[in-house]
Amino acid sequence: MLKIPKKVLDRLNTTLKTFQNVAAIQKQRDVSEADTVTLVKDILADALGFDKYMELTSEQQIRGTYCDLAVKIEGKIRFLIEVKAAGIALNDSHLRQAINYGANQGIEWVVLTNGLDWRLYRIKFHQPIDVEEVSAFNILNINLKNEDDQHKIFLLCREGLTTDAMDSFHQHAQLLNKFTIAQVLCGEQVVGVIRRELRKLFPELRVENEAILDILTTDVLKREVVEGDKVKETQAKIKKAVAKLAKQSAAKTAFASELNPVKDIKDMLPTTTDSNTSTS
Repeated sequence: MLKIPKKVLDRLNTTLKTFQNVAAIQKQRDVSEADTVTLVKDILADALGFDKYMELTSEQQIRGTYCDLAVKIEGKIRFLIEVKAAGIALNDSHLRQAINYGANQGIEWVVLTNGLDWRLYRIKFHQPIDVEEVSAFNILNINLKNEDDQHKIFLLCREGLTTDAMDSFHQHAQLLNKFTIAQVLCGEQVVGVIRRELRKLFPELRVENEAILDILTTDVLKREVVEGDKVKETQAKIKKAVAKLAKQSAAKTAFASELNPVKDIKDMLPTTTDSNTSTS
């Protein structure tokens, strides 16, 4: 998983409490969007480690409209940030606005925030455009002693960009999730283990794998993890992983054969008794 530098944790521990207090006050006072943008810029600079003047661009123009903030490293925009006023609850229309900005600019990472709630999304440039939430947190609830919270906020840190933390975290989340675990549970090997354990506990029980699989998919697991496009996508990933393992296994077998060739043609012949051998 992500390795967070000590200097990042020290900086967050030094600054985060102040910003938590300011964010709470801004929400209570229902401040304007402009005031929230100022807070977000300060968080990005002082807590998350960006250079306020060189790496944070305000009012990034995109096809005649403006996104509130853009994080630009060495002249390249790494992610866009759409900011809403602290007192406004983030909703789907705000998300669509952020996605449109990213899609029009060809930028796959966008952040939607009101200074308190921070949501990181990855745009999937398919037809049609799709998006998935990679991480989300409320700054008031962040506990820096919690490793999961550390990882969530590190994704938006300057050092996180340097180590491609967003991509690493996203890949991890793509593999370790409810859909993958559900498909593994429904796999032939795991169903076989369940069957054997049931037979061990209840020797009189006669049950086939198909019956166990039916119970898993209809009664144990939620429908969302056994049906739909996400499930098909996960099944394809698992199928690809199985094929890769099979290929690696075949390569190891071939390599072992090369290391242990037949030394003599006689090794391939059956052992026979020499009838001309005399006995004393």
